[in-house]
Amino acid sequence: MAYKYGERTLKVGKGWADDNGFKHPYNWASAWSDEDKASWGVTFEADPDTSYDSTFYFAKDIPRILDDTLWVDDDGEAVNDPMTGEQGVTAGLKTNWIAQTKTTANSKLSDTDWYVSRKFETDKSIPSAISTYRSAVRSSTGTIETAINNCNDLDAFKALFVVPMNDEDPPEPTGKAPIYDFPDEV
Repeated sequence: MAYKYGERTLKVGKGWADDNGFKHPYNWASAWSDEDKASWGVTFEADPDTSYDSTFYFAKDIPRILDDTLWVDDDGEAVNDPMTGEQGVTAGLKTNWIAQTKTTANSKLSDTDWYVSRKFETDKSIPSAISTYRSAVRSSTGTIETAINNCNDLDAFKALFVVPMNDEDPPEPTGKAPIYDFPDEV
């Protein structure tokens, strides 16, 4: 945010001289009303909005790419990744969020993995609530991955992060955002 006189930026707490050589006091910003400032040609400019959501954008108005991008040179020829020797690939949002979904599912399942190990080692049954939960986690993972893959544009992808709300005043959540729609832990 800045006060301007013509093209000049004025510093609050510092006197200044206008184009006619008239010197204004150091306290002009606090002592003058908005009308006084306008009468002396002082305007206020808000800082430009440079905010952005880094989940979806590299910078303001520069969206991230949804799909993976193969590396090519200016002639369209494949560029190899020096680490693998294969054509390089820049992962898109879909690939990254599918990986994140798998990581989340793995984390949720890991808390109950000991039941599976116990079943294998001792043949003691897995409680039905645990089996149901584990199946629901795997099912949710598949549903989330399908939803991610079905996104054709950034707006569709961003919609996966929207929490459904009711029509009450004030609105309240009626569920989870599709990208996070895993079952509650048991």
